[in-house]
Amino acid sequence: MVKAKQKVEPIEKCPSGIMGLDEITKGGLPKGRPTLICGGAGSGKTLFAMEFLLRGALEYGDPGVFMTFEETSADLAKNFITLGFDLPDMISRGLIATDHVYIARSEIEETGDYDLEGLFIRLGNAIDSTGAKRVVLDTIEALFSGLSNTGILRAELRRLFHWLKERGMTAIITGEGGDKTLTRYGLEEYVADCVILLDFRIEEQIATRRLRIVKYRGSSHGPDEHPFLIDDSGISILPISSLGLDYPVSNERISTGVPKLDAMLDGKGFYRGSTILVSGTAGTGKTSLSATFADAACRRGERCLYFAFEESPRQIIRNMSSIGIDLAQWVKKGLLKFHSARPSLYGLEMHLVTFHKAIEAFNPRVFIVDPVSNLTAAGTPAAVKSILTRLIDYLKMNAISTFLTDLTHIGSSLERTSEEISSLIDTWLLLRDIELQGERNRGLYILKSRGMSHSNQIQEFLLTNQGIDLVDIYTGSGEALTGSARAVQEAQEKASELADRQEVERMLREQERKRKVLEAKIAALRAEFDAESKELELMAEEERKRQALLAEERLKMAQLRKGESSAARRSVRKKKSKGA
Repeated sequence: MVKAKQKVEPIEKCPSGIMGLDEITKGGLPKGRPTLICGGAGSGKTLFAMEFLLRGALEYGDPGVFMTFEETSADLAKNFITLGFDLPDMISRGLIATDHVYIARSEIEETGDYDLEGLFIRLGNAIDSTGAKRVVLDTIEALFSGLSNTGILRAELRRLFHWLKERGMTAIITGEGGDKTLTRYGLEEYVADCVILLDFRIEEQIATRRLRIVKYRGSSHGPDEHPFLIDDSGISILPISSLGLDYPVSNERISTGVPKLDAMLDGKGFYRGSTILVSGTAGTGKTSLSATFADAACRRGERCLYFAFEESPRQIIRNMSSIGIDLAQWVKKGLLKFHSARPSLYGLEMHLVTFHKAIEAFNPRVFIVDPVSNLTAAGTPAAVKSILTRLIDYLKMNAISTFLTDLTHIGSSLERTSEEISSLIDTWLLLRDIELQGERNRGLYILKSRGMSHSNQIQEFLLTNQGIDLVDIYTGSGEALTGSARAVQEAQEKASELADRQEVERMLREQERKRKVLEAKIAALRAEFDAESKELELMAEEERKRQALLAEERLKMAQLRKGESSAARRSVRKKKSKGA
């Protein structure tokens, strides 16, 4: 007889409500099981546990119990009110119960059998009074600080965790980090179903917090460290894994804000959702091009989020007004939002979390970072590239057009970035100084623009009181001329063109004069010919008349002669007749 296979249900998960944690854990913490949160002092263990409890009550209707062995309930209320959590109000509404258990060292000395029965009774009453589904014990070391027998420790920890499982509690137990173990005693991680390590470290005088899931029974999990941020809204965790390359693309084109630059980009501008990089040395106009792009976005009615790492928002607004760009109007209308901070304010992971939180809060269509090269102050170029790779993937997944500027240094290759992110860029513009005849002018190059035809011509980049303008660089003499050299050359060419045009006009006038003289001669000859023709015609006419007259005279003579002949014949006949 073949036994039917028993269907095994996957582990059920309890959503935490902590931003990013449920994504990392693929659904939340193990429901009805204990989770150990461990880490050093200041890593955020208590805040993590309390936010799990409070968000469970507010967002998922799960009442909770917070049992603390170190801080009083009043201290907890003061600590969390700064994060927007009104703990006394939630306690009064029966959503949260707190219990401060003070245990003196003498009470936990090994004097015979040691057990946690009293704790179970006290915790059970708090659970029953609130109908709690979530429990926090903060911190576990306070219960066992006087014990050295590892056998008793392991037995009591196992019994505690088993008791929480029997009650169906989704529990968080916090523990202090040890020297060579995750916790002080190195035992809790073995009996907990899920272990999360919080790390607070200082690297090059910059503080960074990271989270790692050490183990998760019954669920797959990644071994990566994930940066997390503690701010006035609680904890925010950012997954380190890339979103991959399966993001949507658009055929829509958006203006750069510079009509002639649009013309260079197939006449239509950038692709919607693409990533644009503008690199160049200091003073070449990177921020001006960024502001122009932001202004164009706001004119389309789109929201633009502008991260500035060098200038304050007021300074950017003032400076851009000098080239005819009024950014203040868009700030007032809520279409443009600045976020200005020094890169060294916190670590790279915190910058990435800050980017994510600001994007999700403002929901922009255009995102600007000016410049990304300043992030190297908070980490190595390799780390900056990793952060930017994850950021660009996130922005592409959300179809947000991204505009980045990068400061390059004189003497280094201008066609590379210190962060080596050129492979992540869809359109790369290069602004560079062109020095000639004692002048420094600006030139714009399109190094690449994926998916579209684009100009290969260098354009002179001008900042005017009417915004940015591009003009063709003179290349007729075999060298590129800009600024006054171009103006002088153009003036010389205009003078030469004028002289050539005047010479041509003189030759045309001479030709016209000759034509007129020739036509006059032809007219005179024609008049002479016509006169001679008329004379000949008159002579011919007179000759005809003369010939006609002669003919007529001859006819008359002939007739006269005929008359004389007839009279003579009659006279002869008469003479003959008389003679007879």
